[in-house]
Amino acid sequence: MTAQSKLKCPVRIRIATPADTASVNAIVNAAFAIETFLGGSRTAEERMVEMMRQGEFLLAEDDTGRPLASVYTERRGERGYFGMLAVDVARQGTGLGRTMVEAAEEHCRKQGCKFMDITVLSLRPELPPFYRKLGYTETGTEQFHPSRPLRDGVECHCIVMSKAL
Repeated sequence: MTAQSKLKCPVRIRIATPADTASVNAIVNAAFAIETFLGGSRTAEERMVEMMRQGEFLLAEDDTGRPLASVYTERRGERGYFGMLAVDVARQGTGLGRTMVEAAEEHCRKQGCKFMDITVLSLRPELPPFYRKLGYTETGTEQFHPSRPLRDGVECHCIVMSKAL
């Protein structure tokens, strides 16, 4: 699928394969480096391979095949879930994040999902307003189970946001 929308240059979005794991891992870790409240890297290739067994990563590439963004999707009955939205740091602010969310929604819609969910960390206050602009509303909270340790003295929970597809 090709995404044109409001992007300055078109991107091709496809389902990532295990051969893309290193590229997706690099994009995710660079994009999530802002999360200094957690120790270490955001994810590791082994975790991504495990996630690919349960769901799918969508990968955006430019016309040369260079990876620019990714998002994880998973079908959970009639609900879709997306997470780990990551855009190449040099491409942030270009509308690519919105394009990836729309691609994740369409991907889950085609699998029969009627709703889409995401969880955002309470320590990322800039994220709920972004997702509200895309039609998501807060529907609850969940305990945060980090895959890497929180810095000493830091408290965090997940904010669940949902949208009808």
